[in-house]
Amino acid sequence: MEIFDITIIGAGPVGLFSAYYAGLRGMKIKLIDTFLELGGQLTALYPEKYIYDVAGFPKILARDLAANLIEQAMQYHPTLCLNEHVISVRKVDKGGNSVFHLTTDRQSDHWTRSLLITAGVGSFAPKKLELPEAAHYEGKGILYFIHDIHLLEGKKLLIVGGGDSAIDWALNLIDRVESMTLIHRRDQFRAHDDNVKKLYSSRVAVKTFSEIRHIYGGEHIERATIINTKTGVEETLDIDFILPNFGFIVNIGPLKDWGLEMERNDIKVNRTMETNIPGIFAAGDIATYAGKLKLIATGFGEGVIAVNSAKVSIDPRAKYFPGHSSAKKHPL
Repeated sequence: MEIFDITIIGAGPVGLFSAYYAGLRGMKIKLIDTFLELGGQLTALYPEKYIYDVAGFPKILARDLAANLIEQAMQYHPTLCLNEHVISVRKVDKGGNSVFHLTTDRQSDHWTRSLLITAGVGSFAPKKLELPEAAHYEGKGILYFIHDIHLLEGKKLLIVGGGDSAIDWALNLIDRVESMTLIHRRDQFRAHDDNVKKLYSSRVAVKTFSEIRHIYGGEHIERATIINTKTGVEETLDIDFILPNFGFIVNIGPLKDWGLEMERNDIKVNRTMETNIPGIFAAGDIATYAGKLKLIATGFGEGVIAVNSAKVSIDPRAKYFPGHSSAKKHPL
């Protein structure tokens, strides 16, 4: 039975940076994630999208940010358990000390002195186009994820949606495609105002109050008919790909049965990122508190607070403030 100082559930950006910081604090680290690769949503959902709001990077591709975070975290050689889903967590006494016992879907047992949950929004699946013919064209023109941006070079693209993801993709892809149409069922967008302005000043054909009515083609999409829901006018577009952005169906799974105080699908934490169960912390999108902002930038800070709090919880002699990294010996 190997006992770790901290086990981090979720190897996305916040989990990876937390693992680095735990190493900086001299902790023995384990990372558990349901994905087959590190990086979380950065690598699984939008590796080819630019991110603009991470300090120090005017813009950086999600996959490049993930690669940097992985390199940073691996300096301290955390134990990795990928493609593994935590089923249960319980606190037990071992030799007069409290530790957490984790079981997973791979019938594995994990032991840890503290636990940090950075599982993002949990497991997720994209909300799909509700058309009879849509299932046939998944992977044959309908893309819910873009793993290879070169697939769209010089193509005709139809983006559906009015949130940040839809507009981000439009701005990221406009210089790569032959033509692009973005349709949204309303005339108001749920996105950053500056990006909406950029969208309207670009060469994207923006059509509001519009929805897809039909998709046509052979083994690959060739055309789509859209309808203006206010006027009833239909229009057929020649397209090669459709990129729907309707959001995701989120499932936090067995986490809701661990005795944690929840607010909807989020874990409530205090100012030290600790949950109602002493020794269990949460950071990133899955954590909530008054004034919470769900951003990578704030998640990094939450992870640092959680790690420092966990360090003190397992070693009361340790200082909460570790000093500045520039004054420390570093594995690089």
